[in-house]
Amino acid sequence: MATSKKDQRREARERMREEREAQARREKLRGRVLIGGALVAVLALAVGIGLYAANSSDSGDEAAGKPFVQPANTTGKDGIVIPYGKADAKNVLSVWLDPRCPYCAGVEIGLGKTIKEQADAGTYRVEYHFATFLDKALGGGKGSKRAVNALGAAANESPEKFMEYLQVLYQNHPEKESDDKFGSTATLLDLANQVPGLRTPAFNQAVKELTYMPWVEKVGQAFYDQNMQGTPDVSINGKKLTVNSGKGIDSITPDEFKKLISDNLK
Repeated sequence: MATSKKDQRREARERMREEREAQARREKLRGRVLIGGALVAVLALAVGIGLYAANSSDSGDEAAGKPFVQPANTTGKDGIVIPYGKADAKNVLSVWLDPRCPYCAGVEIGLGKTIKEQADAGTYRVEYHFATFLDKALGGGKGSKRAVNALGAAANESPEKFMEYLQVLYQNHPEKESDDKFGSTATLLDLANQVPGLRTPAFNQAVKELTYMPWVEKVGQAFYDQNMQGTPDVSINGKKLTVNSGKGIDSITPDEFKKLISDNLK
């Protein structure tokens, strides 16, 4: 029996709907290189063109007028690096993350425990660097910078508290990077409750008053100064490692990661 024009129109609408949904799924997985996750193609292109241009106007009002305070247990010029592990380790694992990046969450959820275990064993020292470009790339927001400020407050308590808090943040990462969940001071403090002993008066004050925001600006600027292309970025002794599985935001397996590490140790 011949298909009626009404049925043909309905089928055409259904095909268009399915194509839009398929396109949306493709776009959600495509943004890793510069924005770390799901934005529509137009925004992905805009960020691709404007990432480096954005650095000159990326400073936030929340840092204005505040004195520069460097958290304890940070290294490098202005303390832009948060190290973890034995200071005399021969090998260095460099990790660049943006708190709002879902692919960074995939790496930390999948490999964070392994990274900590290997650092504790002296396989390497980890040097954590943080980017904050997603606040601007995602149309505004405060989550990346406020999360880095809170991570600085955790580092100020101890490297161990920092590592635990980093894992907690990524384990509670918003499903959509457009969700500025970490822009909420209450959320950052609530998540800190999952790290025993972290909620000291000093930590609480630093998170509430954004004590380390001028430091955050320097930490975020280093991403541009060192010509980084996106997050996550992981390297061992300067050798870049592919740590995303290529299947959504998931990381490679811990065993695959350990193999990459063993192949590139000094």
